[in-house]
This record gives sequence, C-alpha cells and structure tokens, in this order.
Amino acid sequence: MTTFYHSTRSDSEAVTSKQAILAGIAPDGGLYVSDDAVRNKLDLRAVCQEGYHQIACRVLGTLLPDFTEQEVASCVEAAYADNFDTPAVTPLSPLGTDWLLELYHGPTCAFKDVALQMLPRLMSVARKGEGRNVMIVTATSGDTGKAALAGFAGVPGTGVTVFYPDGKVSDVQHLQMVTQTSDNVAVCGIRGTFDDAQTQVKRIFADRELAVRLAAQNVMLSSANSINVGRLVPQVTYYISAYAQLVQTGAIVIGDEVDFCVPTGNFGDVLAGYYAKLLGLPVGKLIVASNSNKVLTDFLTTGTYDRRRDFVKTISPSMDILVSSNLERMLYYLTDGDCQMVADYMADLAQKGYYTISKDLLAKLRQTFDCGFATDDETRQTIRDTWEKDHVLIDTHTAVARHVLGRFSPDGRQRVCLSTASPYKFSADVLAALGTDVSGLDGFACMDELQRLTGVAAPAQLSGLRNAPVLHTDVCDMGAMTAFVEGSCHRIFA
Repeated sequence: MTTFYHSTRSDSEAVTSKQAILAGIAPDGGLYVSDDAVRNKLDLRAVCQEGYHQIACRVLGTLLPDFTEQEVASCVEAAYADNFDTPAVTPLSPLGTDWLLELYHGPTCAFKDVALQMLPRLMSVARKGEGRNVMIVTATSGDTGKAALAGFAGVPGTGVTVFYPDGKVSDVQHLQMVTQTSDNVAVCGIRGTFDDAQTQVKRIFADRELAVRLAAQNVMLSSANSINVGRLVPQVTYYISAYAQLVQTGAIVIGDEVDFCVPTGNFGDVLAGYYAKLLGLPVGKLIVASNSNKVLTDFLTTGTYDRRRDFVKTISPSMDILVSSNLERMLYYLTDGDCQMVADYMADLAQKGYYTISKDLLAKLRQTFDCGFATDDETRQTIRDTWEKDHVLIDTHTAVARHVLGRFSPDGRQRVCLSTASPYKFSADVLAALGTDVSGLDGFACMDELQRLTGVAAPAQLSGLRNAPVLHTDVCDMGAMTAFVEGSCHRIFA
C-alpha cells in the first residue's frame, strides 16, 4: 500500500514521498506530512541490536515507503560509508552524569551533514521518474548552507543556490560557503537576517510565473532546508541510534524513557525527535533549548508564538531565528491533523505576526516538550565549565543546550544533549569563553590558539580553509533574490 504525503494546510492533494522530496514545499506554502507513515512502529528490540546503517534503513523505509528496499540501502551506503570519520556516524559519549550525542563527524563538521549527505541521494533516486533538472534553493543561518553545497556539489541533474545573512554567520561558516568548488553551485549573501532570507525563499517557491519560466528550461525548484521532508527524515535516525547505544552500553534497558535536550532555531532538529517518539521510541521529554532569540521558549511557556520582537545577534548564530518553520508540522500533529486550524495559525503569523493556541493544546504540547534559553554570558560560562570540569570542548550551540539541560532534574532518566557542531566552527567565541583575549585575532589565529590551549585538534576540513580561494562574492537585497536564482539556473543548466 502506498503511503501518501499532503500539505499541513490541506489534505486535498496527495503525493508520494518521492514527489514530496522533489517539491520541497507544498504548493499552498505548507509542509509535507504523512498520516500513515508515522503510525508504523519500529521493532525496538531489533533496532537496539543494530548499527547506524541498519537503523537508517529501517527509519527511511518506514517514513519514505515508496523508496524500494534496494534504493534505501544504496542511499544509506553512499551517504554514510566514507563521508563520516567514525563508523558510528553519530557516536554517544559521556558528559558528566549525562550523555553527548556527537553530530559533527561529517564532512562539514555540523549535524546538518547527517541529512544533507542523504538528501542528494534520495533526490537523485526520486528524479529518475521526473526527468527535470532540480535547483535546490536554500536559506541558511550558517550550517545548512555548507552542508547543502557539499552534499549537492557535482550531483548530476542538480544545482544548489544558497542564501546566507551577510555578516551574521561565523568567519568559518562564511568561508566554508564562499570557497565551495563545483560548477553547479551558487552562493549569495543577503542584506538582512536569516528570517528575511527564509521568507523570500518561500516566496520564490510560491512564484508561479517563475515556475513556468523555469519549467520551460526543464528546471524545477526544491529545498534543502528542513522544510523538505527528505531533510527531516534522516535526522530521526540519530535519536534511535542514541537510544540503541545506551542499551548496548548497559545504561538503560529496552523500554526505559530517555530525555533529549536539543539546541534549535528552526525546530527541525527537535521535531525529528518527536517523529522518533511517534515511531515508538521511549522518549521522556524533548527539551527545546534557545538562545536570546527565545521565541520558542516563550511559545512553549505561554502558548503564543510572536515574531514581533527585536532580532538578537548572538554567539550561537545558527539559532538566530524568529520564524521556526518546522513548528508548523508540530502544530499539525498537535491538532490531530486539523489542516484548517494550521492554515489559520500560519495566516495569523504572516498577517499579524503572532498566533495563540488554546490552553488545552498547550498542555498537550507540554506533555512531551519542555524549554529554556541561555544568554551569551551563560553560554560562555557553560563552555568554560564543561572544559574545566569534564574536559570536553563544545561549541556555542551545544553549550546553549548544556546550560538549559542543567536547569532540569533528571527524574531518574538518562539524558542526552545533542552536540550540533565542531567547536572549531566558532573558534573565536569558544576561545574567548575559555578566558583568552581574542581582540585583534582572526578566525584562524583563534583556531590555532584554541588547539594549543586545549590539545584538541581542529578538523582538517576547517583548518584547511585558510588556504582556500574565495570563489563567491555576491551580496544582494531581498528583492534581488529571485533574479539571482533564475540567473543561477540559466548558468548551471544552460
């Protein structure tokens, strides 16, 4: 039986998971969800005896059921066999009395690699029946951009255009993007915030006249952000793998609940944990950790999502987000699939800048989710404490989660903190948190000093950036983004 996907805002048009992945976003602006796929439960006893590749095959086979078993296995092998520096892909390590899920062992040293090494493979399989070239258009707050560029570089029949907020990503994140080689990539800074870029990308997807013009060139648009279900589904695997590792080490027995604390801005990373729960993983609490852009903390506390606030530039820039797109999927499941209610919420957000859920829905949400936020000063202190007390070096985003997790009682459960990036992607801020004056030091001088101070080696793919030539220098206003995409399509697919 084929399992279909449909928009969070309407269930009138059903598509297969392959079609959903190619489209990226639904025609009405909603995100693709499936009612049937998440009702299927994984065999917990079996997955707790398996390695990452086997678990990934189970997860993808369950949530993307129109991919054949052979197609899934081929995608998993290509994504994870040689592209990560550990066979475990996302290993679990002790962190004080808790656990650290290390999600930074991929080619760009960020958790986005887990999904963005997979998505190009899924898309290549899906487009075999489509025939058109696919242009990936993505807004990034820092890590998605490079992971998408690395994942899609050189993939036949695809191109990738990445927009990032100029001056609002770390030096290393910026260099990772603007030094990307390959004839099928395009990179452009925008004068604005990530939310500005993401809003305009959604408008680009909704531009029917643009779609017609591109179709005449045999090109369709798709997304590599976590609004694409093909980006979201692979992330479910590492929650289940973390649980399996806890069972295999004897820290828990099958059936024990585990809490996960997740640093997140766009709600995709933590939503993957909710999907794992829907598949039968014994998840206790999913703790949503925010920085000073605490729109999610406020929503989970009050029931009102309000983007009408000042944007704060923090030392955890990948979380500097005020419009958390993936929350729309959570609202769909929270309302038991009430597409009209979700559409109304999204209309209110677009037109008024806020929406409010009922007290009953908020209470239902809080059964699974908890929340907290960390200021930059609290983030710095957590980096320093974690190094001095546990001798573990963490990045600024992971430190947000570690700080928030410290506010909660374990309640007898094992707790996993998701570590989302290498500290060397944010060398200056991590070094400063350890007490070093970084004034006058560039990113690579900070990287060198951080290595000297801690004895922890910087990943070669980051330290090697100092000698890489800058290939992409474009910066534009929001209004010019559509023209940039169209020009990139013409250049890459002409």
